[in-house]
Amino acid sequence: MKIKKWAAPLAVVLGASLALSACSTPTPNETTPSGEETTTSTDNGSGEPKVVTVGWNQAMYSANDDTNHGNAAANAVINYLIKSEFFYYDGDLNVARDESVGTYEVVSEDPLKVQYTFADTAKWADGTPVDAADLLLSWAGVSGVFNDDVTERDEEGNLIIADDQVFFASPTAGGALVQEFPEISDDRKSITFTYTKVFGDWEINLDLGVAAHATAKIAGLGDDAAANKDAVVKAFQDNDRATLAQIANAWRTGFDFVASPSEDQALGNGPFKIVEYVESQYITLERNENYEGNRTPKIDRVVVRYSEDPQAQVQALQNGEIDMLAPQATADTLTQLQALQGVTVETGVDGTYEHIDMVQDNGGPFDPATYGGDAEKAQKVRQAFLLSIPREAIVEQLIKPLNPNATTRDSFVLLPDDPNYSTMVEQNGSADYAKTDIEKAKELLAEVGVDNVDVRFLYGKSNVRRANQFVLIQESAAQAGFNVIDGGDDNWGTMLDTATDQYDANLFGWQSTSTAVTEADSNYRTGASNNFYGYSNKTVDALFDDLQTELDPAKQLEIQIGVEKELFKDAFGITIFQFPAVNAWNSQITGVQPISISPTIFHGFWNWDIAE
Repeated sequence: MKIKKWAAPLAVVLGASLALSACSTPTPNETTPSGEETTTSTDNGSGEPKVVTVGWNQAMYSANDDTNHGNAAANAVINYLIKSEFFYYDGDLNVARDESVGTYEVVSEDPLKVQYTFADTAKWADGTPVDAADLLLSWAGVSGVFNDDVTERDEEGNLIIADDQVFFASPTAGGALVQEFPEISDDRKSITFTYTKVFGDWEINLDLGVAAHATAKIAGLGDDAAANKDAVVKAFQDNDRATLAQIANAWRTGFDFVASPSEDQALGNGPFKIVEYVESQYITLERNENYEGNRTPKIDRVVVRYSEDPQAQVQALQNGEIDMLAPQATADTLTQLQALQGVTVETGVDGTYEHIDMVQDNGGPFDPATYGGDAEKAQKVRQAFLLSIPREAIVEQLIKPLNPNATTRDSFVLLPDDPNYSTMVEQNGSADYAKTDIEKAKELLAEVGVDNVDVRFLYGKSNVRRANQFVLIQESAAQAGFNVIDGGDDNWGTMLDTATDQYDANLFGWQSTSTAVTEADSNYRTGASNNFYGYSNKTVDALFDDLQTELDPAKQLEIQIGVEKELFKDAFGITIFQFPAVNAWNSQITGVQPISISPTIFHGFWNWDIAE
């Protein structure tokens, strides 16, 4: 067994679970769920396909991770395999440009203009060229420029969008800074975006998302790829609301699936393509024969097997049923992995943090409307709940066995190993929640005349580590007067945005997909894509406006401290711990290089190979 350790550089965000005992070499000639041989049984000189099978905790459910509900690691890791962007991150979290997709450059600094030019090698898996129509659609999706004002929700918390309304997604911080219609070259080989102001994270602001011609086909506009691209561009140029409503609906919902996606739904432009998907069990990807890019894989097939249970994943690794995994581990998980022969285990700190948020607009215990609009009363109930969360006990019992140096995380936006972390914690107001304080929680509830508070609590039901956390939270909060109701559900990911009427507080993690200083904007700004809870603070919004254009690191920190002071004052939620990272793989697999942010263990898949 080989054991390596690594530490995460700057980043932020998602994950959690338990284990089994075993101590043997992975068994050759085992099969994947589809009946194909695993990597370990492949003879590299035999001409047989090279297959790597990965264990993962949550099934993919959307090929469009730019939507409000599709923004999840479960989707991002598969999209990383089937799509190529203008840039990606190297092993040191530096931005690496992929010029086989195209190039981009600043062509004007005042105003800021960024031009993207597509390479001839950029093609979708069906052979259709990638061009300006595709990036135009992505920009429209994240900018909010074409959205109608849609705010009404049904009883389940879903936005009510009429057939003739246009709504793509809540705008991202960077997307909203491009309001002017872009310049498109006649051959659609280039597209230029003009920003309303300087934006420090411009280089990693826009991605390709889903194919314009596939979106148009799903929308019912036709079957011809070229004609569909023309139709998409024309609809945006003419602001054709009827056609845009069709396109927006297809973009927002048409790429969601739980099994067997159509070719259009799963269409990518990257090294792999989806060929098989069995609901909640596994997804199979094979080489994309139309891929001409720079990241050509050495592996022929990747199979991702799904299970929330890390114990089952460890057993699968031992049996040779999977080749690698990045479980939401417990101490038992790590111990059992380290006992396996022929397995490389890598531990460190993940770019993911566990946290609790509370819904403030669902008529529940944390909503001012419940108290006749008394915002201060609702705020004190939130403060009391946060003071009842046993953060220290969670870290001591569940995280320190994996990372003996683990402590509670006390910042919403900075990692514990960020050089500015200690300064942040000294000033951000987190000291008010540094320790669990049942007596103070009781005093706050008594002060506002509230007792026996019911709190419906959402978390991943099958996630063992989160289930353990829930028990600790439920027992601790009960002492303060909170009846924490078990709302565990394996569909928690989609429920966060679509079912806020069914829960009052949640437990999950945020995982970064970038190193952008403005990344937290989408979590806390009014109406932002990851702010599911009705939280709104004008001071926070204004601070994020300032952060978008601030290039001085010292001033960036001042702004971030200001944001966190407001979040803690408002009792928005609470951070708990930084994830301990555990990655393990069959030592016959070479070229594995996990990183701390998404896509973690899938990073650099084009370097994976099987040792002779």
